[in-house]
Amino acid sequence: MSHTDPAAALTRLLAIMVRLRAPDGCPWDQVQDFASIAPYTVEEAYEVADAIARGPDFPQLQDELGDLLLQVVYHAQMASEAGRFGFAEVAESIAAKMIRRHPHVFGEAAARDAGMQNLAWEAQKEAERAARAETGTLAGVPVGLPALTRALKISRRAARVGFDWPDAGQVLDKLEEEASELRAELPGMDKARQADELGDLFFVMVNLARKLELDPETCLAAANAKFERRFVAVEKRLAARGLAPADAGLEAMEAEWQAVKTAEQG
Repeated sequence: MSHTDPAAALTRLLAIMVRLRAPDGCPWDQVQDFASIAPYTVEEAYEVADAIARGPDFPQLQDELGDLLLQVVYHAQMASEAGRFGFAEVAESIAAKMIRRHPHVFGEAAARDAGMQNLAWEAQKEAERAARAETGTLAGVPVGLPALTRALKISRRAARVGFDWPDAGQVLDKLEEEASELRAELPGMDKARQADELGDLFFVMVNLARKLELDPETCLAAANAKFERRFVAVEKRLAARGLAPADAGLEAMEAEWQAVKTAEQG
């Protein structure tokens, strides 16, 4: 582990960003704005999560965290150029927020009960939303979140005020109802109606994950990984027979899929 002074390293990074955005700096960096950089910020956050999912892969995680930190520095520099705020204000605002949201740690009466801690956290977040004039149960949930994550957040908000299914079984019943409604739309080929029903199906599935205390993004990521692993194995088995997937046909691929699945479960 390096013994580099964190403050010195951060000061160097901030200076590099100022230089890149200077009139004689990098032409690409000079023309960027908040909107053009935002997609990179989201991408870097996902790459951090990917590095963690891989083991974690600590050398890659260090690299990806650096990329993510650069995004914060980039946005702060652009805001500083606009006379709005700088990196110091960003760091100070999150430090102050963490202190406000952890009265059980930083307050005079340090309540250690987990339930009380959660209540204090939510109460502080409600107060912050009120200060921003965000009214309503669903106010303040970022629209830029991945759709599954945002569905989870808004359904949690609704559940807090009692708008929720009593148990997972009833969510499953609703899921079957939504699947039937989608099936009824298949013959008509009305893409707008199909999209509407499919969206309802996704939303109910997110609620089922919530009732089961599972994260839908994590569940889908695991399903993606499982499908990828099994399909690669199918390709290898077909290649051993001198076949490419496109030439093998569905029946042969399904047979190999079942063989791979049985081998995994056996």
